[in-house]
Amino acid sequence: MRKHILIILSIVFLGLTACTEDTLDKINKDRQHPSPDAVPAYLQLSEAIMSTGFSTVSGDYAFYLASLNEQEIGVGNNQLMKAELRNSNEWAASTTFNNVWNSTYSNLLNIREIIRKITTEVPGNIGQYDLLGMAQVLEALNFGILTDLHGDIPYSEALQGQANLQPKLDAQKDVYAGILSTLDAAIANFEKGKTLKSAGKQDIAFAGDINQWKATAYALKARYLLHKLAVEPSVLAQVEANAQEAANLDFKGFTIREFNGVTADNPWSAFVWSRSYTASSLTVANIMKATNDPRLTYYTKETGKAYEPGDEKTAQVADGSLAFPAWYDLGSQPLHLFSKSELYFILAEAQLRLDKDATAAFQTAIETSVNEILELFDDDTSASEFAKSLGTPTLKKLFEQKYVAQSYDEQVETYNDLRRLKAMGETYVVLTNPMNTQGGLNRYPERLPYGNSAVIGNPNIKTAYGDGTYIYSQKTWINNKE
Repeated sequence: MRKHILIILSIVFLGLTACTEDTLDKINKDRQHPSPDAVPAYLQLSEAIMSTGFSTVSGDYAFYLASLNEQEIGVGNNQLMKAELRNSNEWAASTTFNNVWNSTYSNLLNIREIIRKITTEVPGNIGQYDLLGMAQVLEALNFGILTDLHGDIPYSEALQGQANLQPKLDAQKDVYAGILSTLDAAIANFEKGKTLKSAGKQDIAFAGDINQWKATAYALKARYLLHKLAVEPSVLAQVEANAQEAANLDFKGFTIREFNGVTADNPWSAFVWSRSYTASSLTVANIMKATNDPRLTYYTKETGKAYEPGDEKTAQVADGSLAFPAWYDLGSQPLHLFSKSELYFILAEAQLRLDKDATAAFQTAIETSVNEILELFDDDTSASEFAKSLGTPTLKKLFEQKYVAQSYDEQVETYNDLRRLKAMGETYVVLTNPMNTQGGLNRYPERLPYGNSAVIGNPNIKTAYGDGTYIYSQKTWINNKE
């Protein structure tokens, strides 16, 4: 009897052991965080687009550069007040742009994962050339902004994780070559994937319209070629050709807007509502007044008020009582990653510099930018008539109008324009902030400082950063005409 009991107990014990091992196996599986390859690449696209727009194009870079460009006035008795008064501790600190530096590289890691899954043929991602092209466009745009603002950046050795925690700094010239090559690859992939619909509802910009993505790639090529004009004057024909290709594809603008009933709150609105750190600038308002611009009433929030750049008393106002552009108070206004108006301003500039008739491109750029504002407020003023009233385009008229148009949410590109024109010895928009020079020293940054995480963790960047004052003397390659 005892023998039988022992046998039964042994069987029960073995059964319990097996059950326990099975249970532990299940417990030890992380079902909340599947392996990267278990997530289809197309599901990563929405975040890649959204982060590009909200963090990189219209985040801290734009907020600070709006003050530097005098497209808005930095106020609030805090960070943007210090930016407005050109406080060197604010502009040169590695902490100032650390968040956007980190978020942009984090987004690029996500974008590179999309590319990896398709190019290495991870199951479920094979042959998705349309999605591959989209990721390449986003990669080019994000790296483009990083190198335009910071100069030499981690590029060829970047995004390798534990394999390389201290990537070298690549020369901006080499980064630009990589960006343009990436855009060429994207265009080729759009050709191969033009009948595919890999992105599905994850494409919050173009809803899977490959022609619009292809047009964006050509538009970005035109932008980055034009950025090199000061150091490579021969690029103009290529600029015109690529801009015209984008126009021929009926480029509508790379924009985040209401999509499938979901509205994305605009980051500028969130910034104004939470911080009250910005106000209307006289530099913009005066250009508008001189041309009877129908956007003026909205730029000054129907008050007619705008403020002197660099005025200390204005910069210290922190109660939200100052006028600011009314479109920032809407919350759901579209967010540009690359506007249609920028494309036509680029085309018009190339044509003017090539001694060609730029009237059509110039007027299209203005009509587009003016209509975008007027439509937000159901204003039926004729943008076409306003564009015609400006007469024959000149470079001065073009850059004044581009400057005004980009005060909406494209301040990063305005900063690129102003530095490029300075390198070429041209001035079309006069900045008046007296704090740009202090004690005989330049306090208008030639570039922006690296992020703190990189300065602390990467000796290559720490050496380049030094004490941060290099931002006032070291021009980037594209803005250093010898």
